[in-house]
Amino acid sequence: MTRGPVSARLPDFPWDKLTAYAATARAHPDGLVDLSVGTPVDPTPAVVRDALAAAGDAPGYPTTVGLPETRQAAVDWLARRHGVTGLDVDGVLPAIGTKELIAALPLHLGLGEGDLIGYPELAYPTYEVGAALCGARARATDSLTAFGPEVPALLWLNSPSNPTGRVLPPDHLRKVVDWCRDRGTLLVSDECYLEMAWEETPSSVLHPDICGGSHEGLLAVHSLSKRSNLAGYRCGFVAGDPAVVAELLAVRKNLGLMMPAPQQRAMAAALADDDHVRAQHATYAARRALLQEALLQAGFTIDHSEGSLYLWATRGEDCWETVGRLAEAGILVAPGSFYGRAGAQHVRVAFTATDERVGAAVGRLAELG
Repeated sequence: MTRGPVSARLPDFPWDKLTAYAATARAHPDGLVDLSVGTPVDPTPAVVRDALAAAGDAPGYPTTVGLPETRQAAVDWLARRHGVTGLDVDGVLPAIGTKELIAALPLHLGLGEGDLIGYPELAYPTYEVGAALCGARARATDSLTAFGPEVPALLWLNSPSNPTGRVLPPDHLRKVVDWCRDRGTLLVSDECYLEMAWEETPSSVLHPDICGGSHEGLLAVHSLSKRSNLAGYRCGFVAGDPAVVAELLAVRKNLGLMMPAPQQRAMAAALADDDHVRAQHATYAARRALLQEALLQAGFTIDHSEGSLYLWATRGEDCWETVGRLAEAGILVAPGSFYGRAGAQHVRVAFTATDERVGAAVGRLAELG
């Protein structure tokens, strides 16, 4: 039976819909202020660049499992910064950027037709892509009762959330862990913004207070793109249940999914250094405060946004109307509908632009207000 091209099963790439609005914003006399994509703009830390340069002589193939030093750096970082205990290098696997990992994870774990994958009602689109890629059914919901008698094979969590910045409290995380274990559902927590918190302290599902000291049935996904300005390096990792990690490793070895050795050295250096993370956090905090106040003065309401690199804002109108209004002012933001139907009246405003561009946005928002 002919199934047709894989691309036909995937949702449209949402960012293509912003092209015309980007052109409008770019035509502003003072230029574009791009707050649509949360891409880092500040320098990659010197400690990381030095490690990359020192590892530049790498003529041989790297291994999929990764260097022991890189995996140990991840173990040490999770323990030092996030209180994770009971993890060793067998429970860590490097990934060539977490978007690739998230999209391919259901396929690599053998999920497919007949399986159900759950993800948050407002969510990073790649969770849906991963379900479509392997032919599984997908359900976007924040309510465990919405599954009824059905048992999802895999459930995604995301805290702090992209796009809303919502931080899930420990009691809720414990409830979800117990629910998944009772049903044999694999729980995968996307924790890529764990160190970008502002008004709440997020917890990893691997923390002993959340998981009861066992990582069985749990995975956590981590990225260095945001915390260390390493989006261009494609450095991330997955950690948790060593049996599930071993299954991912077995598949990924056959596919030749290997993080380049210089990037592995750079990732280890980044995870071992907390100073650059504190400095970057302070930089983002200042930009966030300026944009938050400017949006409020311009008549927006900010919902959630306790963490991540975004402000989840609304003026109580259709999100595309807001996108158009801001584009006329030379500001490009992401429509909330990119992330689910529940985002139809919100926009996602990234605060990853330079200080100068953030200042320009603040001035333009003042004119809107």
